[in-house]
Amino acid sequence: MSPSRTPNPTDEQATGRRRNALDLLLNSGLGKLLRGLGVTSRRSGGEGLLEIADALLSLRGRASGPALASAFFDLYEASDAEARQEFLAKVHERHPADTKAIDKAIVRWNEKRDEAAALALNHATELPSHRMINQLNLAPQGTQRLIGLREDLLAVPRASRSSGMAALDRELESAFTAWFNAGFLELRRIAWDSPASLLERIIRYEAVHTIHGWDDLRRRVEPVDRRCYGFFHPQMRDDPLIFVEVALTPQLPGAIHEVIAEERETMDPREASCAIFYSISNCQVGLKGIPFGNHLIKRVVGLLKEELPHLKTFATLSPVPGFAKWLASERGTDARLPGSGELKHLAARYLVEAKGKGGEPLDPVARFHLGNGARLEAIHANADLSANGQKQSHGVMVNYLYDLDEIEANYFALTEVGTIACSKAVQALLEESEGKKGGKKNGAAKGRDSVPA
Repeated sequence: MSPSRTPNPTDEQATGRRRNALDLLLNSGLGKLLRGLGVTSRRSGGEGLLEIADALLSLRGRASGPALASAFFDLYEASDAEARQEFLAKVHERHPADTKAIDKAIVRWNEKRDEAAALALNHATELPSHRMINQLNLAPQGTQRLIGLREDLLAVPRASRSSGMAALDRELESAFTAWFNAGFLELRRIAWDSPASLLERIIRYEAVHTIHGWDDLRRRVEPVDRRCYGFFHPQMRDDPLIFVEVALTPQLPGAIHEVIAEERETMDPREASCAIFYSISNCQVGLKGIPFGNHLIKRVVGLLKEELPHLKTFATLSPVPGFAKWLASERGTDARLPGSGELKHLAARYLVEAKGKGGEPLDPVARFHLGNGARLEAIHANADLSANGQKQSHGVMVNYLYDLDEIEANYFALTEVGTIACSKAVQALLEESEGKKGGKKNGAAKGRDSVPA
């Protein structure tokens, strides 16, 4: 749940709050407008929310739109989970496409085929739920509140979502994709002197390597050889959409404790040759599916090259979150855990050969970085000794290398040919795991020279 949202109270409290909120609205300056549009205080559950949505869509002018949108969110945030889900399940089906208007616009287009006819057809085919989303965005903090609404929608198990919910989710995702286009976002460095409210969010949002309080956060953002950057939207000035933590190092690290250890020597950035992206965290659950990460990494690489032109290597130290589950499916849950050497061979096979939908890499982190044009550079055993690292990958971590001269070629090879770019070191692991019989296999790219580690 995003920081600006109100936690759900008990059902009894929520019912009272919902009724009080609607009664207050009806008795406010908006009351006459709401009653004129058919909104009453006698409705239960999500009906009050649906009525205000009806009212929003019936407005001809825009003068009352922001106030009505604000009224909707006040009521929505005072409602319990059941009322919210009732609204989310019904609103799209309650306002289907206007088939008569579409038919009329098609006839006009077939007759005229001019710009006015094209605009009329475009207007007729716009779904009411799309117009409602745009209207709700007029409320104070409307964008952030809509993100919270989609978070509620995504919390409904996929198997339980109605067709109307699925359609509403598509409309929200489409709107967010446009509103959160990377060209509209601001890249900012997050430092120890950033606002405390922002730093608190960084602690809370960190999704890869838990930040254990303020001292741990300080070790990650204050030293001269550490960086943190985030994407921000103009409507959410101090609430990041995504952030990346960067370590400046003399060589590729092979374990996360080398990067985030409590006791370590700070190095002069001028002596670093590598910039290591060791944690990337999406912050807003309601923005799931909106592609920020690829833009963030490339922007940060450009920023670092400008600040520190001597840097030669841009790479990650990444988890392998699906490895343990895949290995259990291959060998059984009770199988003996392989030694470090064998784990590396198995991890190479998993990362290069295990495929998911559409032939993409099965591992989500691999899919992200390889899909951005990175290459699989090195595989490390005993690299993440945390409980989570052991659980999800038996401690295995990997480096993905971002070679700016090779990104487009790597991306093309992956998407058009199904070939995964990997270093000669990774290729050697694959060949050894096959008893050196098959050479490259199942779409693994011919190995390239590894960066010295």
